[in-house]
Amino acid sequence: LKKRSGACLNVYLIVKKKSSVLLSLRQNTGYYDNYYGLISGHVEDGESAISAMIREAKEEAGIQIAQVKPVHIIHRKTDRFNIDIFFTCSSFLGPITNPEPHKCAALEFFDLNNLPPNIIPYIEKALQAVLHKKIYSEEGWACC
Repeated sequence: LKKRSGACLNVYLIVKKKSSVLLSLRQNTGYYDNYYGLISGHVEDGESAISAMIREAKEEAGIQIAQVKPVHIIHRKTDRFNIDIFFTCSSFLGPITNPEPHKCAALEFFDLNNLPPNIIPYIEKALQAVLHKKIYSEEGWACC
């Protein structure tokens, strides 16, 4: 009998302003601290991916989002199996703030063609995939 994967479902929000994207400088999380990532989080039990994305946007950037659109999925293998869903939002309400300064050193916009060198590698790959309208990718597997 084969065992099912038990994958972790993770959500990421791509907030754009013209040709720039909002990045979060991680700190004190134990995961890619001092690297830039996106507004993101784990989908909790009993929660849909879109509900998780709406919750994380409020928790991590103080914004309310409504219209979200999935634009990329990564099936990623680390020490666990991950399904990463990347969303864009057409608009948001409220000013961007940093409600979690203990976890986020900064929220900044960066030009998509000039991302910081300390961006999480799979996040950079996902942003490039979105730019090229590539819907799906895999990472960490022997075949990829």
